[in-house]
Parts: sequence; C-alpha cells; structure tokens
Amino acid sequence: MKAKDKLFQVKTTLNVGGNLVSLDAPIVMGILNVTPDSFYSKSRLSADKTIVEVAAQMIDEGASILDIGGYSTRPGATEVSIEEEINRVTTAINAIRKHFSEVFISIDTFRSQVVKAAIESGANMINDVSGGNLDDKMFKTVSELSVPYILMHMRGTPETMKEMTDYNHLLNDIANDLAEKCSQLKSYGVSDIIIDPGFGFAKTIDQNYEILRNLGYFKRLKLPILAGLSRKSMIYKTLDSSPEEALNGTTALNITALLNGASILRVHDVKAASETIKLYQAYKG
Repeated sequence: MKAKDKLFQVKTTLNVGGNLVSLDAPIVMGILNVTPDSFYSKSRLSADKTIVEVAAQMIDEGASILDIGGYSTRPGATEVSIEEEINRVTTAINAIRKHFSEVFISIDTFRSQVVKAAIESGANMINDVSGGNLDDKMFKTVSELSVPYILMHMRGTPETMKEMTDYNHLLNDIANDLAEKCSQLKSYGVSDIIIDPGFGFAKTIDQNYEILRNLGYFKRLKLPILAGLSRKSMIYKTLDSSPEEALNGTTALNITALLNGASILRVHDVKAASETIKLYQAYKG
C-alpha cells in the first residue's frame, strides 16, 4: 500500500441492522422510486406487485441495497406532503419486506419524520440528499435510530439549487461542508457515515466532471464514497440525448467513479452496474 493510500485509508465496513457489511469490494444500490414524477420515467413505480417484481429483479442482478424514494428531488417536481411521502415509502418497504427479509433497504428522504416511519417499517439506513440542511432534527434522529447515514452535499433546495453553483474552490468547499457535518454527526454518536458529493445538486455540468475527475480528493474524510451518476443530465446533456438513452454513458462514468475510489454505485440499472464492478475487480487483479 502506498504512503498516500495509508494517509487516507477509508473505512471499509458498515454496521447495517447488526450485520457487518464489507466495502472491500464496491457494491450496488438499486433505485426504487415510488413517485409519479421522477426524472427517469422508467424508474417510476406504484403498484405493490410491480414494486416487488422490480425489487426481485434488482436483488437477482446483484443489488446489495434498495433505495426507496417517495419524493422526487428534480427541479420543478411537485411538492409532496409528509403524510403522502410516508404512505408511499412504507407501502413499498412493507411489500418488499414480506418477500425479502435479508436485503438492505435505504430510505431516500430529507425528512426526519419519514425516516422514523421507514425504519419502523423495515428500512436499515438513510439516504439524505440535503445532508441535514432541510430538517434540523435529522442528525438527532439518525443518532436515536442507530442506522447508517448517507450524507450528500447539496446547497439550497431542489427548487433553488440551480442558482447556487458559485464556489470559491469547488472541491475544498464541498469537502469542508461534508467534514463539518461529519463532525456534527459524530458528536451525536453516529459512526456509520457514507459521503456523496452530490452530482447534479447545486453543480454545473463542468463542476460535476471536475468532481468525478477528483473523486479521490474526498478520501481525506476517510469514509466510503457513494457515486450517484445514473442517467443524470451531466450524461445525457453532454451526449445530446435523454435519460432513457443514458445507460451506456452511465456505465462509462461508473467505471471512472470506481477507478477514482467509489465504494457504492447508486443506479437505476443494477445488472449493468454489477457487471461494471465485476470487470473493475478483474482489472484490479
């Protein structure tokens, strides 16, 4: 191991529901959106049967975690009440848990009330796109529930983030914000933290690629890194296509993320991501 690698040696295990999960090899998180307006139309799910069928396929294709979201965070998305979001995600979690007791389930939300309901229904971890910015009770809730927390970098809200892309030093500003919040979380006793630089959230396309090129910069936080690149505008706008046509581009950027230190790939297309990891492992030897 190189001296630089030792200096930024990243935590490689997570305690998920009493199970020690190794991240020595990267893993896949499959996206399950129980919303009518997610940016990628084919990811939208509603009926219990469909949710279970898609979950089964993702598990079969290699997903270690299923990420359940009931509130679209794309710009211009319809606002969803807390009650409606709770109903959407708990219905999905309950349906999945009836058939799959072992799979890890993440709740994709920025609301602590939704987190509580989801964990009570059988979710194991939290994926907060706001990094605690939109609910001042979130960090305390994470501590009380003793579950892993995915800390994503975002500025503003989904409605305002496009106007909040001015940084003094992009990488340093993001790393400092994540480091400050990690310190807050640790003061609450939270130890299982995953960081996500937040591709597409308060970043321009050029800034997204700067982050991807320098993903290893965030290893200084010594925490696992999640890369959420799947079918995003940094891909399809660069290719002058659409989310529906962005699978090939997603695979290309996912392998780049792995080479630069990502431990978790959050994706719509689990089979493609699993194969990407397998080839990456073969490349590493």
